Amino acid sequence: MSMSPAAIALPAVLMQAQAQAVADSLVASLTAQLAQGAEAVLDASALTQFDSSALAVILACRRAVLAKGAQLRVAGLPARAQALAQVYGLSALFD
Repeated sequence: MSMSPAAIALPAVLMQAQAQAVADSLVASLTAQLAQGAEAVLDASALTQFDSSALAVILACRRAVLAKGAQLRVAGLPARAQALAQVYGLSALFD
């Protein structure tokens, strides 16, 4: 039985320049959370300034979590990011 999730927050600004460092940090945090028996949850509600790299970061996190046999839940994805996901055909991954 998994513990109640403590969501890991995405930063307010997530552009290409920050994407790799943010992805690395989030994957490490999610992996640690899974090792403790918790769910993998990203809180995207803080995102205010972002480009398509934000979706790439979320997808990298999803791949890492799936590789551990778990599921990633994304909470609070802003409407603009949801629209961007739809353009790229990724909206089903964030439902």
